[in-house]
Amino acid sequence: MQMSDLIILCILLGFMSTYVPVFLCLFFTASFGFVYFMDIPLALMAQTLFRSLDSFALVVVLFFILCGNIMAKGKMVEKLMNMANALVSWLPGGLGMAGVIGCGLFGAISGSTVATVVALGGFMIPALIKNGYDEDYTLGLMTTSPNLGVIIPPSIAMIFYSMISNQSLEGLFITGFVPGILIILCVCIYTFLLYRKREDIQRLPAPTFRQIFHIFKEGFWAVMLIVIIFGGIFSGLFTANEAAVVASVYAFFVEYFIYKSMRFADIKEVTISSAVTSATLLLIVASATCFGRYLTFENIPNRVAEVVVGSISSPIVFLLVMNILLLIIGMFMDIISATLILGPVFIPLLGPFNVDPMHFGLIMTVNLAIGYCTPPMGVSLFITGALAKRDIIYVSKAVMPFLAIQIGVLFFLTYCPSIVLFLPKLFGYY
Repeated sequence: MQMSDLIILCILLGFMSTYVPVFLCLFFTASFGFVYFMDIPLALMAQTLFRSLDSFALVVVLFFILCGNIMAKGKMVEKLMNMANALVSWLPGGLGMAGVIGCGLFGAISGSTVATVVALGGFMIPALIKNGYDEDYTLGLMTTSPNLGVIIPPSIAMIFYSMISNQSLEGLFITGFVPGILIILCVCIYTFLLYRKREDIQRLPAPTFRQIFHIFKEGFWAVMLIVIIFGGIFSGLFTANEAAVVASVYAFFVEYFIYKSMRFADIKEVTISSAVTSATLLLIVASATCFGRYLTFENIPNRVAEVVVGSISSPIVFLLVMNILLLIIGMFMDIISATLILGPVFIPLLGPFNVDPMHFGLIMTVNLAIGYCTPPMGVSLFITGALAKRDIIYVSKAVMPFLAIQIGVLFFLTYCPSIVLFLPKLFGYY
């Protein structure tokens, strides 16, 4: 490692250890590197800053955020949860199963973990505790299950990985179905085993056919949003970018004209909220791109690749090291920043070890998604703690069984790439 690399690393870590926002940490570090260690005009950095935002691919991020906020404001989330309840709430631990299934359904629209925590945690946590579920189980479930929002497509993290790796966005999206379904199944099985003998847990009676028909009739328009997104993308009717716009328009139409849960006065609130969230992401994208450009000019990714290839010979060991490293990084860095910064560093390492970039994209996404639930910087821990009025230590202990499930699924898929790539191959995206 050169002295300039060490200085840059110390500056970046020093900023991140303080209360300086992530985008400023990256921007100031990149600026320092451009000024003191490179002979390139600083105007190039300004050009990089603005060109990074001039990407049509970012449209999909902005509109999926808007779509998720419209749903959270209206009744579509409630309709989806009613459907999940009708499917499993009569089983032992059924309400907990409904919680994880609901997170999967909402995640299939919003693409965001934080949006899923906020949208579902606010009413699922009190409902579970009221029905006799243990508080630690409840908080662990509703802290970790929203990770499905960034694993199950559409995933905002996968959109950014597609931008830096030139992999098919539709192909990356479809890789998320297998881990999402496996996590839901494993959590449901764990819940069933945990509560199968508990007599104190209130269990709803099995719904009649008429009740199921009524619930699914009310939730038809909400489910159609999922059908429109994935049916449109994978049938070739429209691209992922166009799907995000169509989904936003459809969600507003349903909430305003069919469910009548929104007023025109709510449009301003939803739009401003979405704009603020989008602007935050765009600031991170711009600053991370500048920092990535500095790394490229300094040839740091290639130097890292040489060191790794020289010290590791087995693909099995390489993937193990990548998993451990990404799990640790996820504890301290948000998924968008980590993807944009580390993606260009790790992608050149994949060739020598015959690791498929699309497979690695899923591994990276799942690893960093787990970081939402790991201390000390796990955002979901703080949100759930605030909702339940519990400190981060209590919530951190509560998530451990569920994190074990997600990490188990992660390592299974790490060493079974054929399972991950089966659907992309089937649909012609690989």
